[in-house]
This record gives sequence, C-alpha cells and structure tokens, in this order.
Amino acid sequence: MKKKKQKKPYPRSFARRLTWRIMLRMLIIMGIPTFLIFWVGYALVFVGASEVIERMLKGEYEEVRRITSDVYVASINTVPVIEENLDQPDKLVDLMERMIKTNERIHSCGISFTENYYAKKGRWFCPYAVRRDSTIETYVLGSEGHNYLDAPWFKEALVKEEGYWSKVFFDGLDQQPQVSYIMPIRDKQHRTVAVLGVDISLGWLNDKVQVDREKRRADSIDTWKARNSFYYFMVDTTGTLLIHPDKQRVGRKKFQDYVSEDPEGIVTRILNREAGDIDEMVLDGEEIYIWYKDVKYTDWTICMVLPVIFINVFGYFTGAFFIFLIILGLLVVYFFGRRAIKKAVKPLNQLAESANEVAKGHFDTQLPTLDTHDEIHQLRDSFDEMQRSLILYIDELKTTTAQKSAIENELKIAHDIQMAMLPKTFPPYPERNDLDIYGMLTPAKGVGGDLFDFFIRDEKLFFCIGDVSGKGIPAALVMAVTRSLFRNIASYVSEPGSIVSALNNALTDGNDTNMFVTIFVGVLDLKTGQLKYCNGGHNAPLLVGRDMGTLPCESNLPVGILADFKFAQQEVVIDHQTTIFLFTDGLNEAEDIDHNQFGDMRIWSVAKKLLAENQHTPLNLVYEMHDAIRQFVGEAEQSDDLTMLAVQYKKQEPKE
Repeated sequence: MKKKKQKKPYPRSFARRLTWRIMLRMLIIMGIPTFLIFWVGYALVFVGASEVIERMLKGEYEEVRRITSDVYVASINTVPVIEENLDQPDKLVDLMERMIKTNERIHSCGISFTENYYAKKGRWFCPYAVRRDSTIETYVLGSEGHNYLDAPWFKEALVKEEGYWSKVFFDGLDQQPQVSYIMPIRDKQHRTVAVLGVDISLGWLNDKVQVDREKRRADSIDTWKARNSFYYFMVDTTGTLLIHPDKQRVGRKKFQDYVSEDPEGIVTRILNREAGDIDEMVLDGEEIYIWYKDVKYTDWTICMVLPVIFINVFGYFTGAFFIFLIILGLLVVYFFGRRAIKKAVKPLNQLAESANEVAKGHFDTQLPTLDTHDEIHQLRDSFDEMQRSLILYIDELKTTTAQKSAIENELKIAHDIQMAMLPKTFPPYPERNDLDIYGMLTPAKGVGGDLFDFFIRDEKLFFCIGDVSGKGIPAALVMAVTRSLFRNIASYVSEPGSIVSALNNALTDGNDTNMFVTIFVGVLDLKTGQLKYCNGGHNAPLLVGRDMGTLPCESNLPVGILADFKFAQQEVVIDHQTTIFLFTDGLNEAEDIDHNQFGDMRIWSVAKKLLAENQHTPLNLVYEMHDAIRQFVGEAEQSDDLTMLAVQYKKQEPKE
C-alpha cells in the first residue's frame, strides 16, 4: 500500500513524451503546410518577379512618357510661333530646322499647307527638316510625286480640333518607320490652314527604351529569338509593333501574328486598351507571362514578356529549398527541443494556474515562489509587476475616461457656441426682394477656424469670409476674435479697406503665436449695386450672373502678419441677378483618398451648370457645391474646414 501511495516524478519521461507528441503533431500538421509552403515558395518567386517586372515596366513607361511629352511640349510651343509667321513663309524652313536642333528626340518635322495657300509658292508648300546623322537637312516638299493633299492623314488632320499621334508610317526619303505628333495650324480667322507633323524615329525610340542594350548590340537581329529571357515590346491599337528587340518587325509586323495560343483573349484586351492583370499566352512559340500598360495620351500599349519556364525553374527550386529547411528544422526541434523542454516545463504549471486567475480579473492572486533564477523566474516577476500595473492602469483609465468625457462635452459646447456666433437663419432678410444670401460652414474637427458674417447698415450689405491658419481650438479662438472685430469695426467704418486694416492692426498686436487670417471683406450698396471690397490673401470669389468669372482681386497679405500694411481697396458694379460666391480653401483643396484635389475647374463646372439652368441662387449654389464635394471626396477624411457664402444681388422691382 505504501508503494502505491508513493508518487515518483517523471521529468525525463514527461519531457520525452512532450517532445514526441510535439514532433508527431508537427509531422501530421506540417503535411499539408509543407505542400502549401512549396507553392508559397513558388508564389514568392512569382510575386517577386512580378514586382520587379512591374517596376521595370513602369520605368520604361515613364521613359516613353517623357519622350512623348517632350515632343508634345515642343509642338505646342512651336505652333504659336508658326501662326505668328504665316505671312513670312520663307522663315518656316528655318523654324523647322531650329525645332530639330533644340530637341534631340525629334527626327524630322514639317508644315503641310492647304492647297494654294501661298499662291506664289504653287499648289503645294511643305517646309521640312530632317536629322541625318550629325547634320540637319531642310527641304520644301510638295509635288505630284509627293502629293500630301490627297493623303488620308492630311485630310484627317485638317478636321481635328487638337493634336494627336499618328499611326506608323515610313519616311519617303529613307523608308524608316516613324510615328508623328500632328497638330493643326490656324490663321487669325481660326481656320485650319496647315498641319504640323513632328516625327519620332521608331528605330531611335526602340534603342532609347529597349532593355539589355549591350546584349542586343552583340546579337544578330536577323537571328533574334525569345531565348527564355524577358524583353519589351510596344504596340498601337492595330497591333503594329512600335518597339521590339527584332528591329525588322518594328512598323512592319503585328504582334498578334506571332501569337499561337491566347485562351484568355489577351490580344483583344491589349488592342482595345482594356485594363488587365498578369496574363499567360504563347508568343513566338514560347509560353510567357505578359504585363502591359497603356501609354497615356496615345493609343500605344507597352508590354513586358517573361517566359513561364523562368518562373517554373526558380519557383520549384525555391519551394524545394523551403521544404528542406522545414525538414531540417524538425530535426533540430527533436534533438535540441527535448532537452530544453525537460528543463523548462517543470515550474510552468504552477505559474500558468496563477496566470489564469490573474486573467480572470483576480489581480491580487498570489503567484508561486520559484527557486530558479532564469527566464521563468523573470516571467514570474513580470506577472507580479503586471498585477500592480493593471491595478494602477485601471484606476488611471477610470480617471482618464472621465476626463475625456468632460473634454468631449466641452468641445461639443464650444462647437455649439461657435456655430451660434455665425448667421444660421436663412433667408436672413425675407422681407427684402433685392437680396438673397446663403452660407454654410463645416469644420474639419469639433471646432474650426473658418468664419463668415454679414449684416445690413444704411442700405449697405457688409459681409466677410475668412480662414484662420491652423485648426482646432486655437483657430476657433482666433476665429471668434476676428468675427467680433469685424462686427465692431464694420458698425462704424464703411470702407472695406479700412475695415481690413483695422482688423490687421488689432490681430497683429500681441500675436505671439504668429497665427494669421486670410479674409475677404465686401460692402455692397443695395441701391446701386456698387461693390467695394478688400482681399486679405483670400481666394478670389466667383461672379455668377449674365456670365461667369472671377472677381479681380489684389491678393494683399493675410491679416495678422504685418502691422500697418496698406491694403488695396477695389470696387465694381454688380449686375442684378448676379451671385457672389465666396469660399475658403477647404473647397478647392478638398482631397479624395488618392490625394487628388477638387480644384478650381470643378468649382467652375458646378457654377456653369447652375448658370446654364438659371438656378444660380445662393441656396442652390452652396448645396450643389457641397454635394459635388461629398461625391468627389468619397470616404476620405475631411482635411480642412469648409466654408461657403453666396450673396445674390437682385434689382428691386418698381412699386406699382
């Protein structure tokens, strides 16, 4: 009986059993993961190669974009010079020569005039310059043998409203494949009288863009083959090759002619310029992956080809290497983990039980006393410290939560106070038929630094809109001071320039925080429609009435920067039914999730739409602009205060 009551410790047996259990479970569990890891290794190679290819593709895409952009810029800069010299045809040849000299990307250029435009020059007149090695040759083209007047490209260009890239053509002088950027030339009556063609040599473009240049120079073009390596090519919407390692194909062949298998319809997607991801096909008798990207403002698509065998070899090798590492790791776990487990597990049970109690919220649980002085002992001391820290943390959390709640309540009150300071009743003067006003302020935080205000004194409407530098509570305080100063000063001062100067001096005095306010102050005479105004570094308002435009404004400095600054005052007469639309930079600088700004063009677009529909009332203008901002921004967080104020002057109707 005594022997039965004896309890012998089995530390070695427990460690051995624990080790074997871990190993067996690892072997069982790792069966499927090992298979998956093999494919993960393959996938890592594929993903890594894809990222490298995409970066390289992007680099070559940017190179093509730089080249086309340089040609585009050179073209649009030359067109006005040509149009200014239409009465001096002999200068146009020199102009073409100078255009080539100043831009190494241009192979040739010429101006093809309409039939008999210069009667003394004959039926045809085409000043032309071409780069020949290190020299530039000039000609005046046009004859029965070079009858560009009947050429389809010339007829097409005459009816185009703007420039475009042509399809591939072969230079009549040296039969080299080229593409041309074509732009119409117009006379003072805005009639298209000629066509400017700026040509890029596809051979030059191919050398400029194509990778692995040294290897391509060493290889014979006549014997070019895919050879299980990556390469670039570029096509237009017809499939004609614009860039390719085999120069004999450039401009003469279509890449779909070399496609033997295309189960995913990649050719159609590329030719139709449809967006796509990595695709697989058989090109030049070789299974390949293909990446492609449309070149902006052209009908070109640049493609990167990578053979499937390249991914397979490196992918399978990487996957097998991962499996080898897993097997080696299992052996290491068995031989070295057993001894570590034997020494480590003995005191853990006691500590685990105590830790479970602590996890349940019993922070005063007594932790076991350990004789060892190792990591487990440190763990025990850490649990002890954690108990004390948790007790202190919970007490601090309660205090912090209460303080945060108080701050949030105070911010809510501050927001309500700030909104109460601004006009909130619209229409504000329902008894008047000569004026309509609507305003809206949406702070980016609980409180903000934008403001607007207005009131009528002596049959004059005094109004302002402003934007304090910064956000949050500091900006809100400056906003409140600025609004109060405007009310007080404008109550006895009638000139907006004087109002802004007084505001500037008041805010500059004692401005240790260096905060400033952009502000626009206007005084509208409701009897005459005369608008006097002064702009302090703010966005110029829009005038939406018979037509639409920006109110001419001297920018001046924002108020609060420089004391005694002389602010320029301006004045105009406002037509009846004209709406003055004022806004802060929270409108034109609003950003979507990709950090694209709303911009002045979208503001004009909304205003033009309402003007065309004769719906440019202040309420419609502010709400339509607010809806446009909300649709543009989407899920992006509001980054700045947004304020809009619209004032419509309506001529009083005579009393009967």
